[in-house]
Amino acid sequence: MRRLAAVPVLALLAPALVALPGAPPAAAEPGPPKVPTAVGTGGAVSSVDPEATRVGLAVLRSGGNAADAAVATAAALGVTEPYSAGIGGGGYFVHYDASTGKVATIDGRETAPAGIEPDAFVDPATGEPYRFTPELVTSGVSVGVPGTPATWQRALDRWGTRSLKQVLGRPAALARRGFVVDATFRQQTADNRARFRAFTSTKRLFLRDGRLPAVGERFRNPALARTYDLLRRDGLEPFYRGAIGADVVRAVRRPPVTAGTDLPVPPGTMTRRDLRDYRLRERAATRTTYRGLDVHGMPPSSSGGSTVGEALEILERHDLAAMDDAQALHLYLEASARAFADRAAYVGDPAFVDVPLADLLSPTFAAERDCTIDPERAAEKPVEPGDVTSYDGECATDAPAAPVEAPDTENVETTHLVVADRWGDVVSYTLTIEQTGGSGIVVPGRGFLLNNELTDFTTVYDAADPNRIQPGKRPRSSMSPTIVLRDGKPVLALGSPGGSTIITTVLQLLVERFDRGRTIAEAMAAPRASQRNTATVTAEPGFIDAYGPLLEAYGHRLVPAGDALTSAAEIGAAAAVEIGPGGLLTAVAEPARRGGGSAGVVRPQRSP
Repeated sequence: MRRLAAVPVLALLAPALVALPGAPPAAAEPGPPKVPTAVGTGGAVSSVDPEATRVGLAVLRSGGNAADAAVATAAALGVTEPYSAGIGGGGYFVHYDASTGKVATIDGRETAPAGIEPDAFVDPATGEPYRFTPELVTSGVSVGVPGTPATWQRALDRWGTRSLKQVLGRPAALARRGFVVDATFRQQTADNRARFRAFTSTKRLFLRDGRLPAVGERFRNPALARTYDLLRRDGLEPFYRGAIGADVVRAVRRPPVTAGTDLPVPPGTMTRRDLRDYRLRERAATRTTYRGLDVHGMPPSSSGGSTVGEALEILERHDLAAMDDAQALHLYLEASARAFADRAAYVGDPAFVDVPLADLLSPTFAAERDCTIDPERAAEKPVEPGDVTSYDGECATDAPAAPVEAPDTENVETTHLVVADRWGDVVSYTLTIEQTGGSGIVVPGRGFLLNNELTDFTTVYDAADPNRIQPGKRPRSSMSPTIVLRDGKPVLALGSPGGSTIITTVLQLLVERFDRGRTIAEAMAAPRASQRNTATVTAEPGFIDAYGPLLEAYGHRLVPAGDALTSAAEIGAAAAVEIGPGGLLTAVAEPARRGGGSAGVVRPQRSP
């Protein structure tokens, strides 16, 4: 896969490696190679990390199916990508079953504790909201009840052929053996050094001897290996009803704060009953027809399926393939802005909010939303949401109400994986602990970080907001694991990390692949831009270089992407598998973003 010279990216992400306490740094050793594109048969895995991809491929080669390999890959990412995902978080699992032709989902999103109050994000000492960084993200109050272990067990029970004991064997061994630290892992540790120092358990694991891990060191996590072994032996019981859960609750309610730290760390309210009462949700996947394809995504509590789907419904009305770059990208940005306006107005946890999903995905509603797009000029942002209670597909003439720009508190981390097996099953799975490093709290003796997902709720409470804080509620997410079918058979599965830019990354990949004539590898490498109903368009430098003047002529204002901590000028870190004629698989990962990803197939195609 070619690397776009116009898209500078930090050489980030990869496994963490650290010397043993008191020992000098070991001689640097090379990590496993990262292959961004692999073509072949027999099964495929794509993720951000080569060790995790290897684990998934090993499961497929040993006779496991897509669900088995997806859980194993996710557990390996909990070892090598501990700042992005792990058993202290949650996620969304989308599965295509070749035996039935059905797409199904598991909502393993974290939930708010039963004791949470509407003013949970308000500092009782001042009566003012906590600052988002560092107080709110580095806290017990931000930790949601994790859903990842339950997701793994449910996926195996429903579609797998292996037990949790079997699939966690390789990840546990990886945690003991360790992985080689790369520049990304080191940089992410450096970015979080102040937060990690605030907790005794986190400092002990990731800042051994008070120093950053060196590139080329081997990082081992025996505590996580022991945690995986306990889950292998006893299943979910220790996590949701036993010793691991007790340690989780203790860390949330009484964070293991380092003496003398100057970071305030608000405690949370999670109880052991919150863990016992955690429930997964299994809901029908969203479905949107686009260019003769059926695009299946994640329903609420995720906003991914509805927002990607609504934007596609709007774009379906335009022949993007016949347009020049500026015209097509202008419409992509404007459709995304409308979908984000409706996301903010209507989407929340459906157990608490009446989400008008059918309306948001209605072609008639999309026609009415399309009426608000000027094909020659960008609208002032934010644009107003549509009215789901009254629409007929005709262009309205009444002046709309003044819109309000919705605050965006989702962090850009998370991780995504895709697996396809030899029987035709496919998994698209996005999992997360939210912030890079989550809440910053490592559960003492257990080797994993806790999430800070509750910051995905609107941080200033508004009783009319569908994403307001409520006990037992799932915060709205942008995670968008997606599976695309043609005539009932999968042709593409994809997803990405990136906070709210996940939605635009998945949307842009679909437009690049199915409208703009790129291969999936070319679509992955293409520079990205994200319009989330804001006054400016966030864009990678390569996108600005290529299209900035053209889009500015339409009235778009482009600003460079940049993470608040790292200034990484990149959007997303996607993974995808395309299924071609005769079952030929093309697994694709990022060639450069977040240090590059890793794709693999069971039987590589021989070069001609």
